Amino acid sequence: MNEVNLIKVFVKESGGGNPVPLVADASEMSSDDMRKVAQHYGHESCFVMPVSDPMCDYHLRFFVPEHEMEMCGHATVGTMWALRHWGLWHENTACVQTLSGRVHVAWDEPTQRVWISQPPVTVEALSDDQAQLITRVLGLPASAEIRSVVNAATSRVKTLIRLADTTVLNTLMPDFSSIKTACEAIGSTGLYPFAKSSTGHFSARQFPKSSGYPEDAATGIAAAALWGHLANGGEVDPTVVCSITQGEAMGSPSLIEVKARYDHEGMAAGCWLSGEVIWAALSGH
Repeated sequence: MNEVNLIKVFVKESGGGNPVPLVADASEMSSDDMRKVAQHYGHESCFVMPVSDPMCDYHLRFFVPEHEMEMCGHATVGTMWALRHWGLWHENTACVQTLSGRVHVAWDEPTQRVWISQPPVTVEALSDDQAQLITRVLGLPASAEIRSVVNAATSRVKTLIRLADTTVLNTLMPDFSSIKTACEAIGSTGLYPFAKSSTGHFSARQFPKSSGYPEDAATGIAAAALWGHLANGGEVDPTVVCSITQGEAMGSPSLIEVKARYDHEGMAAGCWLSGEVIWAALSGH
């Protein structure tokens, strides 16, 4: 097995964040080799590959224990941070090749942070029957109201489920055996219930469709989709950074930061994602 390094991304507190097993040179690894790494560690894993897109500087592939993913936000943030610290990325910007398309990357020297781009969100409303299905799968009590539910995507479709408050959010006990079937029925790759925690700040949880683990500590592309949906509704101020916490209910507190992105002509062009990254000790599952 090629050398695997472990980082943790979107860290909020000691012990928090989402782990990423990372292989800095996976040029001789097969797809099956990469999937086995993800299976061994039980987390989304990232692999640096030779570039085939002449417009890109780096090429990343992502695997969860069950399959390859088109894009992984926290793994991209963490990998580019690691490449910077290894002296393998020196410029202030970069373009990364992924299965979901090109991702733009910016280095913030004062904060030692990586910011990655996500395109504008697309949103689709769900039916009342679909909302009732989600209510049953999440195990919501009759007194707990779903205030809104939509499918939203920047890279992959996530189902955004707005709850009344963080107490309801953090006490959810989903029927994990039904999540895959429910996600297939509504055309989603994961359920992302959320609630407003304070002005400009939100808390969320993510229950993936079929990643090989029941809950995700931090989901960058879901946070990007949530920010885009809220920005479209005028609920977040595009001139300030929005914070989204995740992972607290599973004992891995994470913090994702999202802000507006603009093109060279000053037109809205999706958002930027960032968060704290640290080195972590390797441990197999």
